[in-house]
Amino acid sequence: MSNLTVALAILGGLVLATVVGYNAWMSRRNAPRQPDAPDGGAPETAPAPMSREEEPVLHVTGHPVAGAERHEPLFDPDLPAPSALPIPTADRRGGLDPLIDVIAPITLEGLASGDAAIAAMPATRRAGSKPVAIEGLNEHTGEWEPAAPGQRYGAFQAGVQLANRTGALNEIEYSEFVVKAQAFADAINGAPEFPEMLDEVARARELDQFASAHDAQLGFVLRALHAAWSPGYVQQNAARLGFVAGIIPGRMVLPASELGLPPILGLSFDTQAALADDPAQSAIRELTLSLDVPQVDRSERPFARMRETAATLAREMDGVVTDSDGQLLREETMDAIGADLEQLYDTLDSRELSAGSPLARRLFS
Repeated sequence: MSNLTVALAILGGLVLATVVGYNAWMSRRNAPRQPDAPDGGAPETAPAPMSREEEPVLHVTGHPVAGAERHEPLFDPDLPAPSALPIPTADRRGGLDPLIDVIAPITLEGLASGDAAIAAMPATRRAGSKPVAIEGLNEHTGEWEPAAPGQRYGAFQAGVQLANRTGALNEIEYSEFVVKAQAFADAINGAPEFPEMLDEVARARELDQFASAHDAQLGFVLRALHAAWSPGYVQQNAARLGFVAGIIPGRMVLPASELGLPPILGLSFDTQAALADDPAQSAIRELTLSLDVPQVDRSERPFARMRETAATLAREMDGVVTDSDGQLLREETMDAIGADLEQLYDTLDSRELSAGSPLARRLFS
């Protein structure tokens, strides 16, 4: 074998090794980033999803659904008359509120038991897309509350929400509410008094116009600059900032300071990547960081924390923060959004629908 042949063979081997090495380097460079192993050296597992009881989710006003079957007697004539019971004023009536609800008072000839009221409840607590609620005036506490077993009530009130994110209460939904409330009243020997339908529908439209003009759901998109991310890598970095796994695969939430309230922020990525047989090989190139403004109390500093979270994740994960169209969000843009939000908060406060309040959470749902 000549020296030339040997040299060419060596050169060919070097070229082949270079190509293989380059391909391996590129493959490693483009592989989804993996979470750091804990101190023990074992790979870190993704946090277990929270149960429905644990995840801080939106709680919409409602009551336990009773069976459709009714039981007699529903009214006890031997109970004393409720004339001595204090009647709260219309400016605040338990869970129902005239600011966002149609309220129909139901008078009784005597006291009714909570068990009888529960048995008389409508099978479904909605009129179209609007929540329906029925409350009783507790004989002992003088407070409006959902009917409870073993309690006695001197009056009831039925209500239907005027508006939510599906739109304003319409005539058909109002009529459905009347049918449900009348059936309940008949079952407990009560007499309902319904407000004028056209007035309430007009009030619903006005409230819906206000809500539509002052609703805000913000979203930032965090995009990978170079290597993609694995689900475990995303979860590890988000967990360092206080996020916990939500119910839906591919969703994490930043819990509110008070248990049971809606989360301050949401962070979501491709559900299919989270459900993959080998999540470590799933490539995620963008995340969505979201804030439902009316659902979160102003005191939680939600937008400031959203900015801080986005900036930290972008720095730690080698990404950039953009809007949904891929445009970079600069500091001056963030400042302008923050100023607009402060005005929105002030407007909601002036309407007694402060962000994060029970009424705002119901209206903007």
